[in-house]
Amino acid sequence: MTSIDAPASLSVPTGAAPSAVDPAALHGPVLAWFDRHARDLPWRHPEAGAWGVMVSEFMLQQTPVVRVLPVYEQWLARWPRPADLAAEPPGEAVRAWGRLGYPRRALRLHAAAVAIRDRHRGDVPSDHAQLLALPGIGEYTAAAVASFAYGQRHAVLDTNVRRVFARAASGVQYPPNATTAAERRLARALLPDDEGTAARWAAASMELGALVCTAKNEDCGRCPIADRCAWLRSGKPAHDGPPRRGQTYAGTDRQVRGRLLAVLRDAPGPVPQSALDAVWDEPVQRGRALDGLVSDGLVEPLDGGRYRLPLT
Repeated sequence: MTSIDAPASLSVPTGAAPSAVDPAALHGPVLAWFDRHARDLPWRHPEAGAWGVMVSEFMLQQTPVVRVLPVYEQWLARWPRPADLAAEPPGEAVRAWGRLGYPRRALRLHAAAVAIRDRHRGDVPSDHAQLLALPGIGEYTAAAVASFAYGQRHAVLDTNVRRVFARAASGVQYPPNATTAAERRLARALLPDDEGTAARWAAASMELGALVCTAKNEDCGRCPIADRCAWLRSGKPAHDGPPRRGQTYAGTDRQVRGRLLAVLRDAPGPVPQSALDAVWDEPVQRGRALDGLVSDGLVEPLDGGRYRLPLT
């Protein structure tokens, strides 16, 4: 662990050279805070293994921990290894996904399980490039699995981490809407040199963003690096960049898709068009949502105006 007494020099404008940031000023306090305050989550237990970590990372994308926990536990009880999931039709993954939202993640996780079974003898690969080559695995998830499951040194940039770095190092309230090259450079520069410490740093900075340095109502009084935070030192200037993307649900196609999928998840077999028509009154939007589900591979149309979750 790096020293917690290293001097801080963190008033860094957005996009500034990462060398202007003193990583040692952040590592010690954040890691010590994590040791005391980390949540006891099942995917952090050694017995979760790489598959448990991967499942959690798919489920936690845009979904809070409290909603993920019961589905995660049911999923791992039913499919404790990738080959167990790969042996089932993809529609069963969609069914088990329940109401977590963004159900294409279930199809991608199923596809990744098939690839792990077929290419890697059923074991989640530890190599970052091999992880990145799996279906549905992007830059963030590959780094997260390599770091959290295998203790490797990677910059793990989720929304929480990006917000912590934006405030502490760059002095702005929120990061850009999309991850930038400057953010990646900064994240790499902030990584501890030691692999194990770097993996803990990735988890600790993420936890700090989830519990303390939150998007709204940040609790600076509980923050272990408040005295080193560039944003706080600057008087917490308000966000002056592009408007932040809000998430709406009521009345959207996402809501209609969710209701249509709920009917299919609850049915033991194919359902008629009339059963789907009953869940949403507006026919144009309902048709558009159903077409989107079919196009995304989440629903299979059958003869006679019937629909089911995908079998292939």
